[in-house]
Amino acid sequence: MGKVAVGAAVVCAAVTCAAAALLVRRRLKSSRRWARAMAILKEFEDKCDTPIGKLRQVADAMTVEMHAGLASEGGSKLKMLISYVDNLPTGDEKGLFYALDLGGTNFRVLRVQLGGKEKRVIKQEFDEVSIPPHLMTGTSEGLFDFIAEALAKFVATEGEGFHPAPGRLRELGFTFSFPVWQTSIASGTLMKWTKGFSIEDAVDQDVVAELTKSVEKIGLDMRVTALVNDTIGTLAGGRYHNPDAIAAVILGTGTNAAYVERAHAIPKWHGLLPKSGEMVINMEWGNFRSSHLPLTEYDQALDAESLNPGDQIFEKMISGMYLGEIVRRVLLKMAEEAAFFFFFFLEFLKFSSCFFFFFFVNFLN
Repeated sequence: MGKVAVGAAVVCAAVTCAAAALLVRRRLKSSRRWARAMAILKEFEDKCDTPIGKLRQVADAMTVEMHAGLASEGGSKLKMLISYVDNLPTGDEKGLFYALDLGGTNFRVLRVQLGGKEKRVIKQEFDEVSIPPHLMTGTSEGLFDFIAEALAKFVATEGEGFHPAPGRLRELGFTFSFPVWQTSIASGTLMKWTKGFSIEDAVDQDVVAELTKSVEKIGLDMRVTALVNDTIGTLAGGRYHNPDAIAAVILGTGTNAAYVERAHAIPKWHGLLPKSGEMVINMEWGNFRSSHLPLTEYDQALDAESLNPGDQIFEKMISGMYLGEIVRRVLLKMAEEAAFFFFFFLEFLKFSSCFFFFFFVNFLN
């Protein structure tokens, strides 16, 4: 009988709780606070609206900036960086390769054994490492030493099925997802940090050289053979599986895009035209800004309080690092101007006291 009574009490309690929730919801909807809270959401929705006409205006503005960025350095909000990647994978590649992807609060390390057209990816393994927050605003040496040590630990787990070429250093592709001024396929100077990083002594330094110093310090037999942005890495991965892939977009902690451009359509390119006739361009479109973008008061406040006010406006509007903060600011306004959550809490308390009384009476009986 005891179990039956408890069970009945639990069922009754659940029904009472559901009824309380419905009553709270009904009272909320009939209140002025609810109306104000909904007005705040509706105002935010209207300001974020992007009908086809506005999207075309944004696209046209971005096209203008793209042409300006290809014409000259510093001529556009879009850096349109030359990647020095003029050939993308074909699927014929063979051998053991390592990759390091640094572009947010975590970095990933990967090794893959490629077997050419027939065998493709024979085997691959990867690991993900969280970056301690203090290293994101510390020193260049601190960050790259941490990365090198993680690389060494990963290499130490190299097992059966992975075969480095005899007498050769392990080759590492370094995906570095921040604006870099590249001077070759395996060197590049950091222009500025984004996505919450702010390591001053790394700016204007060759990031490959910084990583190489840390790798050599611990005696790791590995060399960086390619420096690419994550969008270019994504494009290369797409081309490996689909020869028609010509562009890649990143929507993660940050956002960016890369695409294959005709080499002769890049006025700022002063070297010999590559044999392929093509060049992959890293747009760095996170820094795009236009009067046609639907900037809200929340976007503007977030930008003003960020580590890089005035920069990366497009990124701050759509990428993962910032969207949660935008939501928080909307909810905060609802709490401040409509006392929305406090009112909900008070209303629920009125019913919860009855609920607990009912529950314990039934439980004791």
